[in-house]
Amino acid sequence: MSGVDLGMPSFPDAARRAVRDAQLRHNLGKATNTIRNKRAAVVGELDDWEQLRASGAAIKTHTLSNLDSYLERFESAVTAAGGTVHWARDAAEANRIVTELVLETGETEAVKVKSMATQEIGLNEALSSAGISAWETDLAELIVQLDEDRPSHILVPAIHRNRSEIREIFRREMAGSGTPAPADLTDDPVQLAEAARHHLRDKFLRARVAISGANFAVAETGGLVVVESEGNGRMCLTMPEHLISVVGIEKIVPTWRDLEVFLQLLPRSSTGERMNPYTSVLNGVTAGDGPSDFHVVLLDNGRSEALADEIGSQALRCIRCSACLNVCPVYERTGGHAYGSVYPGPIGAVLTPQLYGVESEDTASLPYASTLCGACYDVCPVAIEIPELLVHLRNRTVRQRKGWVDRLTKTAMRAMGWVFGDSGRLARAQRVASLGGGLFGERGVGRLPWPLSRWTDARDAPTPPAESFRQWWERTRTSDEDRR
Repeated sequence: MSGVDLGMPSFPDAARRAVRDAQLRHNLGKATNTIRNKRAAVVGELDDWEQLRASGAAIKTHTLSNLDSYLERFESAVTAAGGTVHWARDAAEANRIVTELVLETGETEAVKVKSMATQEIGLNEALSSAGISAWETDLAELIVQLDEDRPSHILVPAIHRNRSEIREIFRREMAGSGTPAPADLTDDPVQLAEAARHHLRDKFLRARVAISGANFAVAETGGLVVVESEGNGRMCLTMPEHLISVVGIEKIVPTWRDLEVFLQLLPRSSTGERMNPYTSVLNGVTAGDGPSDFHVVLLDNGRSEALADEIGSQALRCIRCSACLNVCPVYERTGGHAYGSVYPGPIGAVLTPQLYGVESEDTASLPYASTLCGACYDVCPVAIEIPELLVHLRNRTVRQRKGWVDRLTKTAMRAMGWVFGDSGRLARAQRVASLGGGLFGERGVGRLPWPLSRWTDARDAPTPPAESFRQWWERTRTSDEDRR
């Protein structure tokens, strides 16, 4: 379970601490609001946005339904183009394959393109244990790596940091791993970007090994597609002699033509742009142009199990745009670290439990990290029914629970079923509840004793009405004859 910090507190505990951090909430609120507004503007320009969403969902659903054949077709195309495909069942196998490939080159360092898959498996840590330094070249990933922090957003991993904090990180940490930051560095974005550029330049020029992920893998051609905004990906994919790409098996699309849909959906949903600045496509090995050897590690790591879930499998349609994070009221207040996974926000709340199971408290609490408001579904470019998945996973979580909490829950549900199963019992229960209106008055319910305190500690409980709907109906709508 490399992608989940099993030693971390559960989401409720981590979120409780996060919401007390006023600076974090300010940083998140400002950043997500900016991205959210940019997305809305460029999506609003397209009259056929909903048709594009439907097309993207249909392509992904079709591909997942025939994933075995498309993976084999992709392997054949990569091999024909001079590349090598490796199959990894889990994080440990993927890390072993990549480590061995780097060691075979004789190198002790590599530059990296931003990759969720390599974060998921903990590749940097695995390489470090083998004496290999892996340098992140995406600006936000560089910030996180220098600060020995963890990403908190899919698109903007350092979204929880503001400019002043980034300046201090650069001034404090850059000298220890390469070109230092200028002594007079300010928090001006241009200066910060320039400092990062100089810091990374030497690494690009001397690197002989690069490691990447991929946004899409085209079965028809064997091509890997990497979309990015800074040009660091282009440098990694073209300058080093050896390229190793770790790609989740769900990233496959059938044909080159399918990219027509996704290259409209992804940039608008992620960065709020009509098209991304850099789109790199790698098709095997070409003498004198780009890497001299090319390896693709196809990663399962729980994806096959998720694919077997008829409802849950739609989470594998995700194209990692992060639109759901930017509209989620829970994420905006807690940030990504509270989720304990490289996949935060609504998509992380449904993807992580499927990749790693719901047996541990780390993952079992994630499906509850949502208000079920539905905003995540509204913005998802491939129409993943995230609220439906959250309810589905909550069901799975409850079913696998053992012990006294489970027995208490079942007892409470049976009691409720007994009350609601008979109109007479329900009417008597309502009359008893109506007494609470006079008991609590205008001050409200406040805190109830345990176990009801688990509810009132987290939300306001409404004051029971002095008169139930049934009583009101009988009083105002029932004739004297009906009463007799």
